[in-house]
Amino acid sequence: MNSSPSLTPAAISDKSPPSDLPRLLVLSPVPDAFSSPLSAKFTIVSPSSPLAASTEAVLVLGALNPVHPAFLDQYPSLKCVVTTSAGVNHIDMEACAQRGILVANGGEAFSKEVADYAVGLLIDVMRRITMSDRYVRDGSWVTHGDYPLGSKVIKFFWCNALIV
Repeated sequence: MNSSPSLTPAAISDKSPPSDLPRLLVLSPVPDAFSSPLSAKFTIVSPSSPLAASTEAVLVLGALNPVHPAFLDQYPSLKCVVTTSAGVNHIDMEACAQRGILVANGGEAFSKEVADYAVGLLIDVMRRITMSDRYVRDGSWVTHGDYPLGSKVIKFFWCNALIV
């Protein structure tokens, strides 16, 4: 269990920053694993804080908070928008460019891991691994017999690959 406090909008200070750390506007709760590292390098500011309008950077967690012209109007001092997602379709890139706001995203940082996980889930579904595990653990095999496994062939038509 992680003992560091989660940075939720309610837990973020609305008072003047205690140090000269750069201010970071955070729109959504930050996972516990990132609370301490962010707090060590930034003064975290909530959207309701009087300091929010003068904050120069915003952290957007995924696509939960779209960045559009009306949003940018609320924070006229913004110079940088950082999103944790690979995509930027939730950010109006043209509006940011017109205002000289830099945009950074997660890019391909986790592409290989996501692909590996997706293949694992695909195999799980195709071979019914999780379902057969539940079948055995809840004792259904005693009354219903062996669990029928899924297909052993996965066809990838879009890349002309056949995995057996």
